[in-house]
Amino acid sequence: MADKVDCVVIGAGVVGLAVARALALRGRETMVLEAEGAIGTGTSSRNSEVIHAGIYYTPGSAKASLCVRGKHLLYSYCEARGVEHRRCGKLIVASDPEQVQALQKIEATARANGVTDLRWLTAAETKAMEPALSCVTALLSRSTGIVDSHGFMLALQGDFEDAGGTVAFRSPVRGGHRGRDGIILEAGSDEITELEAQVVVNSAGLQAQALARRIEGVAQETIPPSTYAKGNYYVLQGKAPFRHLVYPVPEPGGLGVHLTLDLAGQARFGPDVEWVEKLDYTVDPARAERFYRAIRRYWPGLPDGSLHPGYAGIRPKLAGPGAAAADFLIQGPQAHGVRGLVNLYGIESPGLTAALAIAEYVADAVPR
Repeated sequence: MADKVDCVVIGAGVVGLAVARALALRGRETMVLEAEGAIGTGTSSRNSEVIHAGIYYTPGSAKASLCVRGKHLLYSYCEARGVEHRRCGKLIVASDPEQVQALQKIEATARANGVTDLRWLTAAETKAMEPALSCVTALLSRSTGIVDSHGFMLALQGDFEDAGGTVAFRSPVRGGHRGRDGIILEAGSDEITELEAQVVVNSAGLQAQALARRIEGVAQETIPPSTYAKGNYYVLQGKAPFRHLVYPVPEPGGLGVHLTLDLAGQARFGPDVEWVEKLDYTVDPARAERFYRAIRRYWPGLPDGSLHPGYAGIRPKLAGPGAAAADFLIQGPQAHGVRGLVNLYGIESPGLTAALAIAEYVADAVPR
């Protein structure tokens, strides 16, 4: 006979932990099932740790609304819980006059999303703020920041466990089917345990689609295709002469090779987008050459030989190369047909920023 629990969240990444915390704080008996031996070992630990302002996303989209809401929630949470972060700001730079119109469109999109703190800078004003930077004009995003992503996840886990929740590590979910009182999940590596839950949240990230296919009753045509976009990052040898994050005008397929900083001041450049079929986190040193060309458009003084392979992250994209960027897909029973199941698909950037807002949305939506 299956053990019973009110809610199960599958996946202990930043979004899964945030959802579990939200459910537990509402008095729901909640368990997290994580296939690995620690929290946040996938996409959540392989990103630029940027708190996004909500500038680029299509107005009215889930990404836009959840990013802007999540940004405010995240800053408040970090301040209240002592999670290390910095509201450092970001410069979006036009390297030539032909890119100014693109910056104007970015500003209009940001305003439509409720981001009203952007400020135009002349080349001289930008140079005064960042002497090493070269551009014709820039937009300053004052609400962009950086956060200790692992510290954030540890705080979420602590809140969740303080509210009575449990994280079960090394507990991959083999499959599931409808039971008399909920959804029965089969989980475990060696010994299989059955759990029956009224609510199941599939927050398995890169494996979300594969997991959904293993739950009987899910209409297969509702499961979107899964595409992996690998982003390679390089780190700068020595300390960077920048205090702000620096982003170029976006290019097709992504935001371009941008400069981000960690909380220690270490500069990271990336990502370049590489479409892959397997999970491979190695970084090819030979790819650095294209980074030098891209970075020198806004930082001409980048020294030769100063970039070294850093790390790679893989995003669960819902749209492949050449296609328009897809929105977050938060899919409930009315779409796929299994009562009590919520599937989270395509939760890539700005998933870290939006995590608390996604959790709020899911907790409001699940049956009581």
